[in-house]
Amino acid sequence: MTITANGLAPLLQVYDMPAALAFYRDALGFEIVSASPEIDAPEGRFSHFVWLRQGPAHIMLNTAYDEGERPAARVEAQQRYHGDTCLYFGCEDAAGVDAVFATLSQKLPDLAAPKDAPYGMRQLYLQDPDGYGLCFQAPVSA
Repeated sequence: MTITANGLAPLLQVYDMPAALAFYRDALGFEIVSASPEIDAPEGRFSHFVWLRQGPAHIMLNTAYDEGERPAARVEAQQRYHGDTCLYFGCEDAAGVDAVFATLSQKLPDLAAPKDAPYGMRQLYLQDPDGYGLCFQAPVSA
């Protein structure tokens, strides 16, 4: 039997679900597919789990802490390795990468412009609030 996958949905642990949703839903334009029931916690009202989609791209977010257990500030020892993770999103073409930049730079004013990599990809890199890397990319046209 051959294994065939028809999609991929990485699960990311997040410190602050409302901040993660503000980034993925409000800034990047993902829509909520499903979420666990909202809870009222000392940190605010939020769902512990959210599944998001933008076209064929899916991401799942899960809180790293139960209600009332989240530390007052992000714990560097827990987040330092998030930078080792990068999610790559394919764009239609290099102009599509520039269009993503034009849209996101209005919402994320410190966003660096996309660059052409020596291996032929136009790439726009950024990080989410938890330090996970994201890259929107497409081949540079000849």
